[in-house]
Amino acid sequence: MRRLIPFGLFILGFLTLTATAWALSFQVPAGFRIKPFAEGLDRPRFMAVAPKGELFVTEIQKGQVVVLTDKNQDGFAEEKTVFAQGLNRPHGIAFYKNGLYVAETGRIIRYTYRPGQLVGEKPQVIVDGLPPGGQHFTRSLAFGPDNKLYVSVGSSCNSCKEESPDRATILQYNPDGSGKKIYARGLRNAVGLSFDAQGRLWATSNGRDQLGDNIPPDELHRVTEGMQAGWPFCHAGKYPDSDPRIARLGTCTQVNKPAWNFQAHSAPLGLTAYQGKQFPKDYQGDLIIAFHGSWNRSIPTGYKLVRAHIEGDKVTKVTNFITGWLDANQAVLGRPVDVVNSPDGGLWVSDDEEGKIYKITYGSKGGS
Repeated sequence: MRRLIPFGLFILGFLTLTATAWALSFQVPAGFRIKPFAEGLDRPRFMAVAPKGELFVTEIQKGQVVVLTDKNQDGFAEEKTVFAQGLNRPHGIAFYKNGLYVAETGRIIRYTYRPGQLVGEKPQVIVDGLPPGGQHFTRSLAFGPDNKLYVSVGSSCNSCKEESPDRATILQYNPDGSGKKIYARGLRNAVGLSFDAQGRLWATSNGRDQLGDNIPPDELHRVTEGMQAGWPFCHAGKYPDSDPRIARLGTCTQVNKPAWNFQAHSAPLGLTAYQGKQFPKDYQGDLIIAFHGSWNRSIPTGYKLVRAHIEGDKVTKVTNFITGWLDANQAVLGRPVDVVNSPDGGLWVSDDEEGKIYKITYGSKGGS
């Protein structure tokens, strides 16, 4: 039976007061605005936009998928519906043809889906036997223009020789779960997976811990078939592991270097190529990346959105897009997780620390 949790009565007055406060706390480029779209979520992680524009979100701790609906188009979700529950650490989520795919920690399931549907039906296990749990237990997924399913599986540890060949990889499947192969290796924890309009697969990867504040960098990869990114023996394309037992597993001359190196411990997670028409034209095709933020750095870093400027097949520079989740006193106000394009040309951003979804708009859309 459909379960509805009304947002309106709970947040209407609160949002009237807090939207301005939050806007003042964020630093955004001229003409942009960021406002709360939904609150009261339980560790919202990855998102997917349904054919009719509803926003689907995984709540990893509660083990469920919820649907956020803005029926009156006022910029806030009035309704939250539980689409599926009882899941084991659901994380990645994607629509493909007439199905909604959800990545649990040890498998991929598919729900038959009709546009406008708010409750999951006919769950089917598509991929079973993914290595579950471990230090990196989230599983992300994306569908490519080749009609293949791509699944990231993080390492079980910080630095070790894995027993499972599927760890620290991106796997490829047919939509029905057949045809499995290892598409790319050596990615310690590729949480973010996203295809751009040119059909290129981009992935973020979180670097090794316990080597200090600044080494090794976190990574952004342009993923290609057969790629070897180097973990555990080489980090960020040039840093051999400090443990000689691990370093001797390979050399940095054997690896594909990242498209870009980020400040260590930024924890880049979700990313998307901007594909709307609302933002200035030079944003088209650039990657917007969520930095979840450091947990083990002497001076915190991350806690923001950055923009990777793309020219042709290259990242030319990375600049701050929206900051403010970390204030001037180093207080953490939230932790961005995922970024997706919204149907009106804006962006949605999830924050699992504060249990919120934000909407980013530009120009006249930002004033609504």
